[in-house]
Amino acid sequence: MIVRRVLGECFALFCAVMLGLAAGAVWLVPTVFLRHSLPWLVLPIGWLLAVAIRQWVHGGKWNAVLLASVATVVACAYLQVLTVATDLSAMMGYGLIDAMRAAGSSMLWDLARLGVGPRDIAWCVAGVIVAAVTAARDKARATSPAN
Repeated sequence: MIVRRVLGECFALFCAVMLGLAAGAVWLVPTVFLRHSLPWLVLPIGWLLAVAIRQWVHGGKWNAVLLASVATVVACAYLQVLTVATDLSAMMGYGLIDAMRAAGSSMLWDLARLGVGPRDIAWCVAGVIVAAVTAARDKARATSPAN
């Protein structure tokens, strides 16, 4: 029984990380289309991640809060990495995948870390707070438009 629960929690963490990566990739589309960063989009993304995690990944209140917070941070970090990769691909004239291969993961992470400013961190913290508050609410209240 313990092994089953541990595997279930590990799978829930895996699902939260995958949802965060997907949200970061979706967030990249309007960022690239409008050609400037949109850090305020972390608020609706955090809300959507929290609702999705609470409804489909984990029903436990505090576990859902933790998983939604992790997913939001992953989305913020992944957006930074993808933004650096798109900038590098535009500068080098390569495709996105070729630029990511040429740069390597360590260079992408370092450039993403260098590009993060206090404003980005503040928006990410605000998104984590929105995700945590949304995940902490009751399931019925979190999805009902009347409340």
